Amino acid sequence: MAADEESRRDPVFGRRRGHRLRPKRQALMRELLPRLEIDLGSCTDIIDPEAFFGAGIDQVWLEIGFGTGEHLASQAACRPDVGFIGCEPYLNGVSALLSRVAARNLTNVRIFPDDARRLVARLAEGRISRLTLLFPDPWPKKRHHKRRIVCPAMVARFADIMAAGGEFRFATDHGEFAAWTLRHIYSETRFQWSAESPRDWRQRPEDWPETRYERKAREAGRKPIFLRFVRLARPPADAQPGEKT
Repeated sequence: MAADEESRRDPVFGRRRGHRLRPKRQALMRELLPRLEIDLGSCTDIIDPEAFFGAGIDQVWLEIGFGTGEHLASQAACRPDVGFIGCEPYLNGVSALLSRVAARNLTNVRIFPDDARRLVARLAEGRISRLTLLFPDPWPKKRHHKRRIVCPAMVARFADIMAAGGEFRFATDHGEFAAWTLRHIYSETRFQWSAESPRDWRQRPEDWPETRYERKAREAGRKPIFLRFVRLARPPADAQPGEKT
């Protein structure tokens, strides 16, 4: 599939490691991560994400690039009936989420500490009820646009793995990248932008916890943009890309 081919072709861009982890974080990486980690191994089978969780989980949400995990951990604490999968290749961020998971004793979190495209390519269709992509690197230079995770192949794959009625949440503080994302989503008829007024994309919904990156963006004078899209049950037969239904 196109997304899988792209994930093999492109490496993880950016750092995998930062400063040396403190002993407690090292212990979490050594002891807790193996219990929560999604390891694809050498198997190439399609994966049902619900299989990563036990009884009592009604749906699965996926967050790509969770940073230090404050948003994911907050959501997981509020929704014990939801299984949360977080993807993040930056290992210091992984250790930060592990610390939050341990502090709150969260049992509904699983972690894929690698390029999210590798996991997305393997997930069964129609299983993800919410997909969250918050402040991904906009790669502003034109020659780096090919590194953006929002691209035709990935948008199509997002639509594949999401359940009908599910929600795709996206945030950025980069205006051109927001416009880029809207153009690409508009080209996928299985998604519909849910905004009815400027307020809907200028203000973060109450059930959408603030991230450290959003706070830093505001302090620097940048205005975050919040986009929400609904995964349609099926596109109308005569629908054009981006058409509201």
